Amino acid sequence: MKTLEPQRIEELITVLKKRFEKNMHRHPSIIWDNVEKRLMSSKEKLWPINEMEETEGEPDVVSLFDNEEIIYVDCSAESPKGRRSLCYDQAALESRKEHKPKDSAMNMAHEMGIELLSEEEYSALQSLGKFDNKTSSWLKTSPEVRKLGGAVFGDLRYNRVFFYHNGAESYYAARGFRGLIKL
Repeated sequence: MKTLEPQRIEELITVLKKRFEKNMHRHPSIIWDNVEKRLMSSKEKLWPINEMEETEGEPDVVSLFDNEEIIYVDCSAESPKGRRSLCYDQAALESRKEHKPKDSAMNMAHEMGIELLSEEEYSALQSLGKFDNKTSSWLKTSPEVRKLGGAVFGDLRYNRVFFYHNGAESYYAARGFRGLIKL
């Protein structure tokens, strides 16, 4: 299990609290003291949240489905800068003969200890703000679509959420992924 130094935990908690207080519309029925208690009793979750922060995801607590569940999601305005130019998964990465990206979204998410958002989660996130106006984000893709070589991504254009498909081996400078972790 990867852990953070006490000083980094303190710094991270300070950043998370400020973001939480600044964006109350994302979690109107959740109280910070409950979040902090959960974080401190689940210190193994601090590593993935720190990874989200380090890759410029700006993780924040969100109420995706109007419940009391504490979920951290990448809330940066655009797809996190430290997680772009990635193909979808390991099979896609291996299929590229040349000009391979540095990694895949699924591999990086796994290494970070987070999950890619589903289409439903992405839609719920978009109801809390405007995300991916200039970028796009890979999303969890069904085995049926993936088996045929594709993968799904989403973005926000014309004040509307769009879901598209692409070959899983494709990668673009403006496409990354958003992740989540439940406490």
